[in-house]
Amino acid sequence: MTRILGIDPGSLATGYGIIDQHGQRMSYVASGCIRAKGESLAERLGIIFAGVNSIIEEFLPHEMAIERVFMNKNADSALKLGQARGAAICATVQRQVPVDEYAAREIKLAVVGKGSASKEQVQHMVCVLLSLSKKPQSDAADALGVAVCHGHKSQTRRRMQPAKQQHDGVTT
Repeated sequence: MTRILGIDPGSLATGYGIIDQHGQRMSYVASGCIRAKGESLAERLGIIFAGVNSIIEEFLPHEMAIERVFMNKNADSALKLGQARGAAICATVQRQVPVDEYAAREIKLAVVGKGSASKEQVQHMVCVLLSLSKKPQSDAADALGVAVCHGHKSQTRRRMQPAKQQHDGVTT
């Protein structure tokens, strides 16, 4: 069993989602949102750092996955988002949990099957894939999507490892 923490970073609201992966089967553990209500960006980053630390302490994930920053029209927003990501990554690395990063399109493709999927489609598929009876809030659903994406990708990497070793002439 592998416990995966997914993070959807934001400077005001950072979503988190935790799943357990048993082979190809995934099950929901927890999800929610870290609300960063400080007046300054530095205060909000501190809240994100402390919140991710608390989540890791409580749920003991084996791996963490986080959405990459993409540059849109507003450079200031992208910079703040990058700093929120940095706070979450630092909290995770400090706890010696490995971190993987995924682009938004890659996450949507893994969860919905379409890289241009809407937030509502991601929410719906997260519910289907994790057998949830009600929709999680948007940021938490996105974070669960990050965790599901990581679960799919890491499962594929594990399955391909023996083939790569065999191709490289390594026997196990």
